[in-house]
Amino acid sequence: MGDDDRIRVIDCDGHVIEPPGIWKDYLAAAWHEQMPRPTRDDDGRFCYEVGGVRVMRTASSLAVPFRNEAGEITGQKMRDGGWDPDARLRDMDREGIDVAVLYPTLAFFFAEVRNPPLHAALCRAYNDWLADYVKADPDRLIGVALLPLDDVDASVCELERAVETHGFRGAFVRPNPYRGRALHDPAYDPIWARAQSLDVPITIHEGISDSLPTLGRERTDSPVVQHLMSHPFEQMHACASILLEGVAARFPRLRFVFLESGSGWLPYWLDRMDSHWQTWRHLLPQAADAPSELFRRQCFIAMDPEDEIAAAVAHRVSDEVLVWSSDYPHPDSPFPGAVKKTLETLRELPSVSQRRILAANGRRLYALDRRSFRQ
Repeated sequence: MGDDDRIRVIDCDGHVIEPPGIWKDYLAAAWHEQMPRPTRDDDGRFCYEVGGVRVMRTASSLAVPFRNEAGEITGQKMRDGGWDPDARLRDMDREGIDVAVLYPTLAFFFAEVRNPPLHAALCRAYNDWLADYVKADPDRLIGVALLPLDDVDASVCELERAVETHGFRGAFVRPNPYRGRALHDPAYDPIWARAQSLDVPITIHEGISDSLPTLGRERTDSPVVQHLMSHPFEQMHACASILLEGVAARFPRLRFVFLESGSGWLPYWLDRMDSHWQTWRHLLPQAADAPSELFRRQCFIAMDPEDEIAAAVAHRVSDEVLVWSSDYPHPDSPFPGAVKKTLETLRELPSVSQRRILAANGRRLYALDRRSFRQ
């Protein structure tokens, strides 16, 4: 396959890894005493302490051991591209990834900080560091704004700043309740309205936490089962919240994407929501259209390289709602070889569908318009 025939690839959910030393430079001086610091919990697990709260305890227990060529465990290893943009660009070139849209690692857990002004300051610091990271190649590295959702006014201000000053192409939130508010709470409407007017999507990404309300966590102490349950369950609720409880209807030009939860739950969930909507439509006055219609109009879902059911989702729902994500450089990402694995996963789909999933849909989701990017 020549270069002109190669499928262009947009990674709609890659990650950065925030170096521990950045916070002194990027966090406002008034908050330096509460900046993130690596530590150990009472059981000896690696974690961070931020604002007097320990975070990432459960997540750190899921780290995948690094093995050398002899199969010996030699510690933990993530690729340097998590914190070094030049190393990332080299990895993208090797892999055949043209554009990477970037999400956090540590900053996922800032929502657990029970201090809204500190939370807002941490989001600003993260967004400023990410803005410097993407300067290595702004056409290929795309930032998404982290919002302090427990403070609506601060979220609107940070969204405007990140998009208008840094050129970010989306706003990231977790599906979990912030201060007891689900995503359909009207209190969030100013955020959704501003995102719609800026033409950037709301991107929804779960991360296993220690203290945020999380569906399924009360049923098991196993971090593996918690991770297994939390990502799709929280996203399924977020999807119902947006489609059945009025968010999509109130903001008909706003795009949403559900990330890192697999795509297989979508056909079942759309069918179930449609059935409930048909039966109890009189109890859902805020949902004028069928959930499946709203999803196809405004929503996307990410497939991972090993998401073997994605082709069936394309057939059952649409090949225009699927986007691709690598999860690079997290240890459960099949890298190197993520693009190759994805092409194998999608081998039964026609080339036009593969091109939509790997690039065109992502470009539409994030409203990317880069002259250097060809589709």
